[in-house]
Formats: sequence, structure tokens, C-alpha cells
Amino acid sequence: MGTLGRAPYTYEVAEPWAQLPDGWSFREVAAVGVDAQDQVYAFNRGAHPMMVFDRQGQFLRSWGEGVFTRAHGITMGPDATVFCTDDGDHTVRKCTLEGKVLFTLGVPGKPAPFMSGDPFHRCTHVALDPRTGEFYVSDGYGNARVHKYTPDGRLLFSWGESGTDPGQFNISHNIATDQDGWVYVADRENHRIQVFDPQGKFETQWVNMARPSGLYIDQAGDRAYVGESGSAIGPNAAARGLGPRISILDLHGQVLARLGDLPRGEELGQFIAPHGVGLDSHGDIYVAEVAWTAYGSQLTPPREVRSLQKLVRQGL
Repeated sequence: MGTLGRAPYTYEVAEPWAQLPDGWSFREVAAVGVDAQDQVYAFNRGAHPMMVFDRQGQFLRSWGEGVFTRAHGITMGPDATVFCTDDGDHTVRKCTLEGKVLFTLGVPGKPAPFMSGDPFHRCTHVALDPRTGEFYVSDGYGNARVHKYTPDGRLLFSWGESGTDPGQFNISHNIATDQDGWVYVADRENHRIQVFDPQGKFETQWVNMARPSGLYIDQAGDRAYVGESGSAIGPNAAARGLGPRISILDLHGQVLARLGDLPRGEELGQFIAPHGVGLDSHGDIYVAEVAWTAYGSQLTPPREVRSLQKLVRQGL
């Protein structure tokens, strides 16, 4: 099944799409971003951490070799920049689109103490306030925090702690902002997205989620695109309605469409482990999946499986 969703949110899977150089591989794509020219940045865990493609999937360039330890999050910044979150060495790097590092937050290879609340211990993602240029870092694997920074990287304040109550996190896995500066945090293992004001004050939460991992907010269209890793385990692994999937919501948390929602698999229309989501100017969706970690490494024999999909919007 190559068609996903229903009108007005109908998509065709473009397969194959990414055209890698001979002998190259992704291992897995952890995050994906799209710049103003619709060039696609695949932040991956292979030998060439950042691979860049045009909209048709033609390979353009790579960078980040010898810099990144373990790709996790990518956020397109202002003035042709990109923020790269590396949970393997506990850093956030702001880079040009050609890979020049402009600044680094965190000390490479030296995490803050586990659950100390100090930045960073396996940070996960970055979100930018489009009004001010201030930005937020979700610090989710070894902390339960969100940190807010000035545009030049000075820490303003942090909030959050481990737990299940409002304002608490059980893996703050992804983060995004809307055009009004509201902050959305994918609280993965609590199966929800929490919404905060720019001062970190809890506003509301969206539930009915299956481990939300990827999160992208379309500033122009007021839509949230959520990559859900799926929550089926054991005897329920073949059930429908538990993810993995891509969900499209309005900014009140109402579900507009579910894409996929079949059991995990490699067929067209199926997902394995959506981890990052990006959108281009045509409304096409790019889905990064940690498919090696979640699936390929567990096969006999282990093999790399598809970890980047393009879903082409229909009927526009």
C-alpha cells in the first residue's frame, strides 16, 4: 500500500528516494531537516553523518565526518544555519549549511551528572523561537529537563524533572515551537506532548499518543506532524492503532490524520520507528527512522533496513 491518509491529507510513498553514492550507507537516519531551497539534510549514524540531497533525492554533499558521535536531532536555524544535537557526546552544535561549526554547547564527551538538571546529559533536540531567536534544548535521556538559551548560546533558565505530572518528563525526546512562541515537548515515555509558554509554564497536554518521538510544527500551516514510535509490545505487536505512525494535528491537539498505523514493517505504507520529521515547501513529509536500532540490528543476520522515507502530498 503506497497511499497513506485520506483527503485532504493524502500521501504517496516515494520509494526509492535517496540516491546514495556507491558503497555508502546511512546505518540509520535519526533526524531530517529541509532548508529554504528544499534541500534535505539526513542526520545519520553512519560514516558520513550529514548527507544532503535535493528534492528529487539526488545526493549533493556530506559533512560532519569526525565531528559527530551519535546523531540525534536537527533543527533548521535562521540565516542558513542548522542546529545538530548529538546525544552521544552531549552537545549541541550550531553549523552553517556547509558544515562549519559556529559554536558548541556542552563539553564533548563530558556529560553533566545523571539527572542533575544541568546541561547536558544525552540531549535530544533544539527548538527556535521565531520571534526572538532564543532557543530551547530538550535534555531527555540522562536528564528530564528543557533549557532555554539566548541566540548566542547563553543559558537563561531550565525547567522540568522526572515524573508523570504536568511539567515533568519521562524522556523529553523532541521539542518544537509555533509562530507565537509556545513550546511543545514530546514527552515520549509518558505518551504525550506537553505545551508550555516561553517561561516554561505548563499550559496543556495532548494525549492519545504512541510514544511521540519526532515533532515538527509547520509555522505557516499551523499543523503539528508527530512521528510516533509505537507502543505495541509482546502479543500485541501485530495490532493496529498502536503505531508506528505519523500523526497530523492542529495546534489544539485535535487529530486531523493518521498516516500508517499498521504493525511495524518494511512494506510501502509501513513504518518501523519514526524518530524525526521534516516538511518541505510543497507539503511533502520526510520521515527519519531509527530502524537499525529498533529492528535491523535484531534480525538474523543483522542488516540495514530503510530509515528515510519521503511522503508526497497529493491533491494540492
